[in-house]
Amino acid sequence: MKEYIIKRVHELYWKEDINCARTALVCLSEIFKTAVEPQTIWSAVGLHGAGGYRAQCGLVEGTLMFIGIYLHRKGKTEDEIVSVCYNFASAFDRMFGSLRCFDLRPTGFLESDPPHMCENLTCKGIEFAYQYILDSTK
Repeated sequence: MKEYIIKRVHELYWKEDINCARTALVCLSEIFKTAVEPQTIWSAVGLHGAGGYRAQCGLVEGTLMFIGIYLHRKGKTEDEIVSVCYNFASAFDRMFGSLRCFDLRPTGFLESDPPHMCENLTCKGIEFAYQYILDSTK
C-alpha cells in the first residue's frame, strides 16, 4: 500500500496540482473503493491549512471528511463517527506532533517554497490514516 500511496500522491500533486486535503480524500476513496462526489472534493479546495492560513492541517481535514463518508456508508451512527474522528485527531497529533499546518509546515506558504513541499508528509499522513481507518473498522 505504501508504494501505491507514494505514486498516487505524486501524481495528484504534480499532474493535478491539488492540495493535501483533496489528495487525502482522493487517495483514501480509491484505497477503500468508496466514491466521493465531485462537490465534496471541491468543498476541500481551501482546506490546506485553511487556505494557506496554516490552521488545521489539510491531511487531518481531508481524512476526517473521508471518515464521515466511509463510516456513514458502513452504517455507523453519528456518535460512532464523531468518536472515530476524535480518536483519529488525537492519534494524528501524537504521531506527527500537531494538527496545525503552522507547526507541520513551519515556513508557511511562500512563493519561494519548492512546489509540493509537503509531499513526504502527505504520504506518511495518508499511510497513517489508511492504517487508522483499517484498525477502527475491524
